[in-house]
Amino acid sequence: MNVGLLQLNATIGDFSGNLTRLREAYELACRQGAEMVVAPELFLCGYPPRDLLLREDFVLRNETALLEAATWVGRVPLFVGFVDRNPDRPGKPLFNSAAMLVNGVVAHRQAKTLLPTYDVFDEGRYFEPGSSIAPVIWNGHRIGLTICEDIWNDEDFWPDRIYRRDPIRELAGQGIDLIINLSASPWHQGKESTRQAMLRRVAQDERIPLVQVNSVGANDELIFDGQSLCFDSAGTLLFQGHSFAEQVAVVNLQTTTAAPAVPQCSEALLHDSLVLGIRDYVRKCGFKGVVLGLSGGIDSALTAVLAVEALGKENVLGVAMPSRYSSEGSWKDAEALALSLGIRFEVIAIEPGFKVMEEQLQPLFAGRPRNEAEENIQSRLRGLTLMAISNKFGCLVLTTGNKSEMAVGYCTLYGDMCGALAPIADVFKTQIFALCRWINRADEIIPWASITKPPSAELRPNQTDQDSLPPYEILDAILEAHVVGNKSRADIILLGHPADMVNDVLNKVTFSEYKRRQAAPGLKVSPRAFGMGRRIPIAQRFRT
Repeated sequence: MNVGLLQLNATIGDFSGNLTRLREAYELACRQGAEMVVAPELFLCGYPPRDLLLREDFVLRNETALLEAATWVGRVPLFVGFVDRNPDRPGKPLFNSAAMLVNGVVAHRQAKTLLPTYDVFDEGRYFEPGSSIAPVIWNGHRIGLTICEDIWNDEDFWPDRIYRRDPIRELAGQGIDLIINLSASPWHQGKESTRQAMLRRVAQDERIPLVQVNSVGANDELIFDGQSLCFDSAGTLLFQGHSFAEQVAVVNLQTTTAAPAVPQCSEALLHDSLVLGIRDYVRKCGFKGVVLGLSGGIDSALTAVLAVEALGKENVLGVAMPSRYSSEGSWKDAEALALSLGIRFEVIAIEPGFKVMEEQLQPLFAGRPRNEAEENIQSRLRGLTLMAISNKFGCLVLTTGNKSEMAVGYCTLYGDMCGALAPIADVFKTQIFALCRWINRADEIIPWASITKPPSAELRPNQTDQDSLPPYEILDAILEAHVVGNKSRADIILLGHPADMVNDVLNKVTFSEYKRRQAAPGLKVSPRAFGMGRRIPIAQRFRT
C-alpha cells in the first residue's frame, strides 16, 4: 500500500488557508500514487487552539471546513484532524478527533482517547476522552486510527505510565493490519530520538506497520518538528520526514528497503527550530520585519543571525544604543555583525536621555548610593527606544535574553525584557556559546570577539556577569537540575555544588518569578521551559 504523508504547517484559525494547503497537498499525494493520505492532528483549525475552543463560531467554522474538505476528496481516503462535538452529557462538549473522508463524505470519526494534561498540554480543559476505539475498515484493510497521545502509553517502553488505557493494545486485540497516528507533537531537544524509539517499539511489539504524520511549524511558544515516521511490522524504519520543514511524501509500506539514517546534529536541530519559531511567530502575527538591540554581545548576535535566516536581511533592523559605559569594542562588534549579516544598522545614543533622567531623579535620590536603580535606567531607555521604532515602522521587537539570565532575574523589567518574542529564552548560556561556535564553523559570521569576551551588561564600569553570578558552566548545571529536573536544594548540593552557591541561585530563581510572568513569549526548545508549561505561584513562601 502507498500511503501519502502530509507534513504540513497549519495556522490556528486560518480555516481557508489550512484548507487550501490541505487540498493542494492531498492532490499532489494522489498524483504521486497514494492510496490513502494522512494529515496531522487538528489540522483544520491548527494546534493548539486553546480557549478559541470555547467559542461556538470557531467550532462551527471547523465543522464547515471538514464538510468542505469532504467535497473534494475522491476515492483516495484522507485522514485529517478536526474538532468534533460530544453529543453526550455529562462531559466536555468537544472531542479531539480524526475523520476519514472518502468519496465526498465523512465516512468515519474517531475521538482521541488519551488527553495530555501536563507540561504545555491542557486538553482535559476542552475535550472529553473517547470512550471507545475500533478499527476503520477500508478496502479490505483493518486500520487502527489513533491521535498523538494515544500511542504514547506503551507499557514496555514507559515504566511510569499516567493512563490506565493502552489504545494500541485495544486495537491490536481487535485485529488490525495498520496503525495510523495523526500527531501534533511539539519538539524539544532530544524529543525526536525518543519519539522514534517509542514508535519503533510499538511496531515491533505489535508486529503491525505504523504510519505517524506530525505537524510542522510554530504556534506561539510551541515548535513542531515534523520528522514524520513509517515503520514496517518488524520495526524497520521505512521513512523519516524532513525536520522543521513541510513535506508531502508517498511511502510504499511493502518496500523491503530501510530508510537511510538521517544524521541528527544537536546544534543544527536547535538552530533550525529557533529559525522556524521566529519565522512563524512574526508572519502568523501578520508582520514582516523585526528590530532588536545589538550590544556587541553574544546573545544579541545570535538572535540577529537567527532573525536574518528566518525573515531575510531586508526585514531585520539592528540598533546599537551606547551609553557612557559602552566600550568601543562592543560598538565595533555590533557594527561588524550588522555588516556581516547585511542588515540595516542604526546607532542611537541613550546618553542624553540618561543624563536627563539622572537630573530628574536627583532630588529624590539625593544622599543615596548609586545602585541598580541608575543602572536599569539605561536598559529601560533602550527598551523605550526599540518600542518607539516598533510603533513607528510596524516591526516586532525581539528580546535577546537567554534562559540562564531569565532564571536568576539577570534582566530588567520594561528594559531588555521589552518585546514581542524572546527567541532564545529557553536556551542556556552555555548552549548559546556552543550554537554560536557551530554557526561560525565555516566562516566568521558572528565576530569572534563577541563569543570570547567576558559577558557583560555594561551598565557600570568594568562590569561582567560573573560579578554576581557563578561561572555559566556551574550556573547552568544548577539551573538544569532545578528548573528542568525539578530537583530540590538538597538534591543539587548532593550533586557536588557548594551549598552557599546553590542557595543563592535557587533564591534568585524563586524571587524572579514575577519578572518571568511579565516576559515576552519564549520559544520552547527544552523539556521544561519558562512559560505556559511551568506554573509557579508568585506570592508563595515554599523553600526547599
